[in-house]
Amino acid sequence: MTLAEAAAHAQQLAEAGDERALADLRRQWDDEVEAAVRDSDYRVRALGFRAIAQFRFRQKLALLERGLEDESPACRGSALVAFESLSREHPAAVNSVRRVLHELASHDGNEAVRRLAILCLKNGSAQRDTQVLLEGLAQDDEQSRELRDTARKVAQLLAKKARAKP
Repeated sequence: MTLAEAAAHAQQLAEAGDERALADLRRQWDDEVEAAVRDSDYRVRALGFRAIAQFRFRQKLALLERGLEDESPACRGSALVAFESLSREHPAAVNSVRRVLHELASHDGNEAVRRLAILCLKNGSAQRDTQVLLEGLAQDDEQSRELRDTARKVAQLLAKKARAKP
């Protein structure tokens, strides 16, 4: 079984709620995931970052954070997809890398990476600095329509989340 196949199986186990089997699979593939995110080939690193989310490896957030600074847009994108997935029920994952997400959303050279960073921010707490950044991006005519639309939607979601807070 390859890492990609094991990660897909881990995803199925997680979706089925089979925590015991997922934990066993994590133990079995832990070293391979670690090796993948450190590989010299960006395609293997990207696979490793995606696998972290599929295996639900919350203890590997530091590795994902390294992925946000990877030279490859594919790796940064995979790390962002993993952060978004892992932060849906645990906003602390996004909150811990908020500064990096702000930087990626504002200045990354790859527009897909910028949009993924913006999408990650929706799972974090509704902090004012994030809302201001997103509103600024949404109103910036120099940005693409897709990026402005994504920023606007996430800013609105965070504003709604902030209003709902008691």
